[in-house]
Amino acid sequence: MSVIYIMLPIALCIAGFFVWLFIRSVKSGQFDDLDSPPIRAIFDDEPIPGQSTSKDDDNPSQ
Repeated sequence: MSVIYIMLPIALCIAGFFVWLFIRSVKSGQFDDLDSPPIRAIFDDEPIPGQSTSKDDDNPSQ
């Protein structure tokens, strides 16, 4: 029964820490846009100028 006097404060501190992290991330705007990231994941990135997309240019020893 005495272990509850140790585990309860530790559990409350851990829970409080995660609540603080959640509030901090909400205030920083991390959860503002939940719709566009899944849509952006299916589109290709814009090509970087000067970067080759050909697989033949990756291995010049052939």
